[in-house]
Amino acid sequence: MPDPLPILCIIGPTASGKSARAVERALTEGGEVISVDSRQVYRTLDIGTEKISVEEMQDVPHHLIDIREPEDMYSAGEFVADAERLIEDIRARGKRPILAGGTHFYFDALLYGLPPDTPPNMVLREDLEAFTTAQLLEKLEVEDPARARVLDPDNRRRIIRALEIVNAHGTVPERAQEARYDVEWEVVDPGRDALKERLVARLRSALDRGLIEEVRQVRERVGDARLEELGLEYRIVGAYLKGEINEEELFPTLVSKLSQYVRRQRAWMRKLGA
Repeated sequence: MPDPLPILCIIGPTASGKSARAVERALTEGGEVISVDSRQVYRTLDIGTEKISVEEMQDVPHHLIDIREPEDMYSAGEFVADAERLIEDIRARGKRPILAGGTHFYFDALLYGLPPDTPPNMVLREDLEAFTTAQLLEKLEVEDPARARVLDPDNRRRIIRALEIVNAHGTVPERAQEARYDVEWEVVDPGRDALKERLVARLRSALDRGLIEEVRQVRERVGDARLEELGLEYRIVGAYLKGEINEEELFPTLVSKLSQYVRRQRAWMRKLGA
């Protein structure tokens, strides 16, 4: 039996068109898509995550979308276990696994291994809770600058977890040099100016299609603490719903924060060398 084709990994910044490209490749090559998105696993998070619709899937099987409720947790370890099983199943059906998404930590975990097993340090967490998120990020930038560069600077939970790992191991260990799978990379990136236009149009469309109401319903269901963990759009609209920013500030804040996130995604792709 010939060796299977490499798994195809389609990456790119937010709003670049990864989902559409994955469907295109799947239709031409007989593939199935595995979503590499830490938020599209959750039901009801549709507008804020720009989740692909059934019509846009064009009958291509998609996996790891809508498999959890928003109040549940889904870890990188669970993603790795699910993705490994799906890659084997898809290949067993004679199809090509196509991994597409923007959660770089999931790609790293699957291909190069998870960070070392580090139990929660509740004493350290209690100490860290006394600091603002900005102060925590400054601390991480000193102790592990490489990790700090790729983390969402507003994701307090992830920053605290990174500091726990640094405390236990010194720094987050470098990833393995060789990927665990044979990989073909495809980068989807229309360029800075075109991407900025697409990002702005996407956010306007999201607001027109009911992003604020979606966030309101999710917030009522999961509460503010959990909403903070569901990504930039949910965090920023949540701040608007709490009166922390006004209506005039909402759209420019969304554009600014998502643009910063795009820069972090590009930094990860440069590091990857894809």
